[in-house]
Amino acid sequence: MPVATFMAGMFSNDEPILRLLDAGAGVGSLTAAWVAAACARRPKPKSIEVTLFEIEAGFQPLLQKTIDECRSIAGAAGVSFDAEVRHEDFVEYAAASIGDLFASKAPAFTSTILNPPYRKLNTASRTRQLLESVNAGTTNLYAAFVALATRLLRPGGELVAITPRSFCNGPYFRSFRSEFLRSMSLRRVHVFEGRNTAFSEDGVLQENVIFHAVKAEKKAPRVKISSSNHPTEEDCSSRSVPLREVVVPGDPDSFIWITAERSAQRVVEKMRRLTHSLGSLGLAVSTGRVVDFRAKAHLLKDPTRDSVPLIYPGHFSSGWVAWPRPGYKKPNAIAKNSGTALLLVPAAVYTLVKRFSSKEERRRVVSAVFDPKRVECSAVGFENHLNYFHASGDGLTMPLAKGLCTFLNSTVVDDYFRQFNGHTQVNATDLRSLPFPSREDLVALGSAAPDSLLEQADLDALVDRVIFNEMTARAATA
Repeated sequence: MPVATFMAGMFSNDEPILRLLDAGAGVGSLTAAWVAAACARRPKPKSIEVTLFEIEAGFQPLLQKTIDECRSIAGAAGVSFDAEVRHEDFVEYAAASIGDLFASKAPAFTSTILNPPYRKLNTASRTRQLLESVNAGTTNLYAAFVALATRLLRPGGELVAITPRSFCNGPYFRSFRSEFLRSMSLRRVHVFEGRNTAFSEDGVLQENVIFHAVKAEKKAPRVKISSSNHPTEEDCSSRSVPLREVVVPGDPDSFIWITAERSAQRVVEKMRRLTHSLGSLGLAVSTGRVVDFRAKAHLLKDPTRDSVPLIYPGHFSSGWVAWPRPGYKKPNAIAKNSGTALLLVPAAVYTLVKRFSSKEERRRVVSAVFDPKRVECSAVGFENHLNYFHASGDGLTMPLAKGLCTFLNSTVVDDYFRQFNGHTQVNATDLRSLPFPSREDLVALGSAAPDSLLEQADLDALVDRVIFNEMTARAATA
């Protein structure tokens, strides 16, 4: 309920007649909070109409009780109240309504409040096909709910939703972001500092955000970015930032940057001084080819004459790959045969990055170097929980690999990554989105970095000295 009350407080519409859409209403908590907030507002609305969608039969008695309580709250405030509960699939309803726009009037909601369901959508599913039929195709049900609810808003209508933060970046949500930012004016984004605080009783693993937007062609010039540990205004910190800092003009990916603190914005500004992409460096990053449960028949606890190393994140040690690992719960090797030939890569120097982390971990981006002089082999298998940097399938030079590793392990990269990545994965796509120093600067960094892992403060100072300070000096000279 504190989250629902927090969300309801973001609405500002003071029209006399308010029409609310609550898609995926559950037991009606969001609607109840919204009705209470609307009836307490000055001036009060004359009438409230709510339309709620919920297909779970077990919620119906409690949902009806919530509606009855909403009617009592509105009546006590002298506000006319009407509610319609639709026991049908919201996507089916919305797609039919939107597809019929040219033949009849579309629903014109003044407000929508959402806690949509999360589920990946198969391209062959009926839900995905319905979304494609109204040009609202997306890969997850929560984004579909937001996209459809946006379409059903009237001009000037408000939307407040709580969803995973994953839509803010990555290729899978690119079309969703583009369409949403085109039709809606983003007004506020709120992020909770930890998954285990506001939603501890629900076991929520995703990093969630709450966002408020208004359906308008003209965009608000500034966006309020706020954060807290709990959904109460008392412990909430916020700042107003220019829209161009949240959505960079001309960005073809339309990433949404959430920088709740000024220090976070300084990190973004610092990293944007780097102008090289991975492709411009002649480098690529791929995900490890060995999915262990699929290759189970070929995995070995300990190496044999006919096997090669199998590297997991657990083999990372002080910035290097240490193999084999005695007593490790994972296999240390994979058989080298015709069945595994496509899973292996040639023995060479590679920079590795762990694919999985969590927001509460000290670091999100963790890198190490694979050196075939330390791990003697003819080929190597990288498990699927790793990403590896390479040069068109070939290995890297040691100075370049060490430079990449040192750069990726720096605090500035970790802090920057956290601004646009809100899920537990560090995917190859995310790494491709990073800006990088020049190849020369990376080689210089790798040459300056010692073989032993530096203390974080010393590592950060080295990255600043070799990359950012050198860039400043070159710019001043130019």
